[in-house]
Amino acid sequence: MKIGFIGLGIMGRPMSKNLLNAGYELVVVDRNPSVTKEYIDLGATIVKTPREVVEASDVVITMLPNSPEVKEVVLGEDGVIKGASEGKVLIDMSSIAPLISREVASKLIEKGMEMLDAPVSGGEPKAIEGTLAVMVGGKKDVFERYYDVMKSMAGSVVYVGEIGAGNIAKLANQTIVAINIAAVSEALVLAQKSGVNPELVYQAIRGGLAGSTVLDAKAPLMMDRKFDPGFRINLHMKDLNNVLDTSHEVGVPLPLTASVLEMMQALKVDGYDVEDHSSLVKYYEKLANVEVGR
Repeated sequence: MKIGFIGLGIMGRPMSKNLLNAGYELVVVDRNPSVTKEYIDLGATIVKTPREVVEASDVVITMLPNSPEVKEVVLGEDGVIKGASEGKVLIDMSSIAPLISREVASKLIEKGMEMLDAPVSGGEPKAIEGTLAVMVGGKKDVFERYYDVMKSMAGSVVYVGEIGAGNIAKLANQTIVAINIAAVSEALVLAQKSGVNPELVYQAIRGGLAGSTVLDAKAPLMMDRKFDPGFRINLHMKDLNNVLDTSHEVGVPLPLTASVLEMMQALKVDGYDVEDHSSLVKYYEKLANVEVGR
């Protein structure tokens, strides 16, 4: 099976390399000459446009920053849709607005091309490990046909419903992660300001009900002051904006999500939006005039 891959960024590069490691042939497009050379060396086929990616592949995977980029790559000039034909499939693994997934899918279907929306969770570390969580919307038979392709990049691949459902699940995920990181930040800043070692508090609570994947992944980064992006604040802000846009559409108030988005907005003003979302702790540190450390 030949797989086209569009979007060789922080997430897309390790994901695409896991496809190569799983034995799939890869067709890619990228404007960066150093990236192109890297993939030539890995044995991938290089083309110049998304249209050519589709024409040279059985299935195309996109991993792009947001809804506008997906619409441009899929529906734009020389986009995926220009090479669409009966039997081709697009698996969009970007995290975008569910309504955009449905819009793009409907236009591809007119050309005979099916689509799955299959956003991922886990950030760069899980992408490198090939243990991402993938939540998938679309036709069940298409999901089953390409399950093995997605599983080669993931620890879990779960079908959640029709097209757009994958991105609804991702929005729910991003809501929980954002609020959880804020709670971890509050707790560690409270410990530090109270004169108690945050590391010892972390070790004391991680085995109880407060324990979580987010706590184990982000508390050590906060205490070690390691804010290199695994998942940037500005990307999480994009997701939370999509969460609130969708919640307003369906009539669901989300006050905690809105509050965390405003915290991230404050961090953006301070120039921290390109750091990992664990930098949310800096919002609380500024308020309390303290810095968390081991």
